[in-house]
Amino acid sequence: MLQRGLLAPLRQALKHSPAVLLSGARQTGKSTLVQTVSVPPRTYITLDEDDRRLAAASNPSGFIAGLAGDVVLDEIQKVPELFSSLKLAIDRDRRPGRFLLTGSANVLLLPRLSDSLAGRMELLTLGPLTQGELEGRPETVLDAWFKGEHGRPTAEPRDALVERVLRGGFPVPALQRPVEDRARWFESYVATTLARDIRDLADIERTVDLRRILTLAAARSTSPLNYAELSNACAVPQSSLKRYLALFQTLFLLQFVPAWATSVGKSFARRPRLLLADSGLAAALLGIDAARVAAAPSVFGPLLETFVGGEFVRQAAWSATRPRLTHFRDHSGNDVDFVLEDPSGRIVGVEVKAGASGLGTGDLRGLRALAAAAKKQFLRGIVLYGGDCVVAFDANVHAIPVSALWG
Repeated sequence: MLQRGLLAPLRQALKHSPAVLLSGARQTGKSTLVQTVSVPPRTYITLDEDDRRLAAASNPSGFIAGLAGDVVLDEIQKVPELFSSLKLAIDRDRRPGRFLLTGSANVLLLPRLSDSLAGRMELLTLGPLTQGELEGRPETVLDAWFKGEHGRPTAEPRDALVERVLRGGFPVPALQRPVEDRARWFESYVATTLARDIRDLADIERTVDLRRILTLAAARSTSPLNYAELSNACAVPQSSLKRYLALFQTLFLLQFVPAWATSVGKSFARRPRLLLADSGLAAALLGIDAARVAAAPSVFGPLLETFVGGEFVRQAAWSATRPRLTHFRDHSGNDVDFVLEDPSGRIVGVEVKAGASGLGTGDLRGLRALAAAAKKQFLRGIVLYGGDCVVAFDANVHAIPVSALWG
């Protein structure tokens, strides 16, 4: 059993909140994590089962009233009618830990549900496994960076980094499937998710279009979102494209990384960046394997950025600092892949470079521009790269091996 970084926050939430909603993409390990905290055992009800789902939808108040003791309600988004009844039940009895809910859709993006949650439920999101979780090491590198430390990079060959990126973090392909079988697993995963979960949320028949759009989005992962260009590429009107991307976001298949802005509102480029949920999923959608990376090394850079972005999103969920993830781009074209901002407004800019050597001052142009724009908010700049040692460019700008993320 792997130790999940979200375990401690989940236990704490159950001690203080009458309802906790653990959401995340399918196959990220939500059910396994729920079993870990269900001691003594809770009554487990999955709304994936037709009879339970129909019973709950036909009489929500009676269904909730009939629940005894502490319960787990799995795939709660399948029966949105339950949220109003849960709200009433919680208002009558606010005993902590009564309801542990799980879902494969982001309820904050579902207007019918989000209004029922305020002040009554704590929300936690479980992503795919981080590299530290796979290695059995607690990850604190985000907190270390905000303290001025570098983390603990470890030396490993480039082939090992490529393997990590292509493997991704979904538990089944990362832990159980041989390399040659991963692409088939991801193909089945995408087909099942689009055929079942998308149709639960929207009346869309042509899932082949969704598959093609998701693949085109994977090819643009970590790039600024250009609706017009993507609309032309997939031959879908922008209005439909925006709807489809919102559905992918709701199902945690991708997210939008917003542009960073100063506290005084200085104008910078405002387009968000697309970020696919997992580098292994992106590689499978694009047909990229180790042989292709060796033959065309340029395909690895965007995958590595997707990998790093995924690590940031997952680790931020349990870090003490809880940084917000954005990106930076000014009107002169200077950009920084990721900007981590803590609640007090201090920022750490992070550039991602796939190479193991050859770093120069040109790689710092975006970080210099960010530092000039952020002024006192700028804490430090980091270039994450494929090498094996920490290199100082000046007092607050360092090149740090990617392995510091899980070392």
